[in-house]
Amino acid sequence: MSEYTVNDYKKGHPRWCPGCGDHFFLASLHKAMAQLGVPPYETAVISGIGCSSRLPYYVNTYGMHTIHGRAAAIATGLKVASPSLTVWQISGDGDGLAIGGNHFIHAIRRNIDLNMVLLNNRIYGLTKGQYSPTSLRGFVSKSSPYGTVEDPFRPAELCFGARGRFFARTVASDMDETVDVLLAAARHKGASVVEVLQHCVIFNPKSYEDVYSKDTRARNAIYLKAGQPMIFGPNNEYGLMQEGFGIKVVKLGENGITEKDLLVHDPHNPDPTLHLKLALMQGPDFPVALGVIRDVETPTYDAEVHRQVEEVKAQKPYHNFAELCETNNIWTVD
Repeated sequence: MSEYTVNDYKKGHPRWCPGCGDHFFLASLHKAMAQLGVPPYETAVISGIGCSSRLPYYVNTYGMHTIHGRAAAIATGLKVASPSLTVWQISGDGDGLAIGGNHFIHAIRRNIDLNMVLLNNRIYGLTKGQYSPTSLRGFVSKSSPYGTVEDPFRPAELCFGARGRFFARTVASDMDETVDVLLAAARHKGASVVEVLQHCVIFNPKSYEDVYSKDTRARNAIYLKAGQPMIFGPNNEYGLMQEGFGIKVVKLGENGITEKDLLVHDPHNPDPTLHLKLALMQGPDFPVALGVIRDVETPTYDAEVHRQVEEVKAQKPYHNFAELCETNNIWTVD
């Protein structure tokens, strides 16, 4: 049992629009931190620029509100310099995937032990409604008045392409599931990416309407749980089955199909093929996958750096500056 409560991690008065998904996420983060029980003084929250990047002001931990797109770079340096810290990186879809996209993929590739949270509302909110790297083709915004002519990034695809070992997805308004996902991300050793689907109530209020309420999630989403069959629907009447190299949706009871015929979720499988297929599912033919989709541990960058430093130090004939001076040629100037 943690000796800390939610109130130990709260700070300030959040300044977001009423109904913004950032409020939901912040409450879930407070709960997850309390359940983890990592002391506030051993926790750091790093952000970039954007509405969501104000979050470090509202957690009673170490924190830094950095510059646009550089949250992953700052978080990387902090984790390598202070490996005992639990580091949360908070970015929006614009901050994290546009100017910060390079840092995003390389932090994942290096497998730095960071909890990387991507608050994805498919819009630039702070700068008043321009389309972002995740806005859907045809989206009408301040900067695309006739609709965007671009295809969006899919965060899961970027994560897997960068050899990501942990990817999870949740909906900001689904607080219980969000807490569970954040706990799993924090306990994973390595770069964990959590995509949080949320609305911008001012500029993109219906972006995830198909999964934002409990009723719509029951119809349009599937909660993936380790070791459990992939089943979904308002009455658990649908499931996912293997079909060749792909996946298909089936209805239980039809053609003699039972739960035993369904795929069973294994987030720890080193082969990412099925994980990626699940992460990229989208309507209307497939449910949106929620929960921990991939969770595979491999050596982390920060741990390997410190291991290498210790190995090199052990091989050297000197261990401090004084010994270094005595190791080389010495002469005296009278």
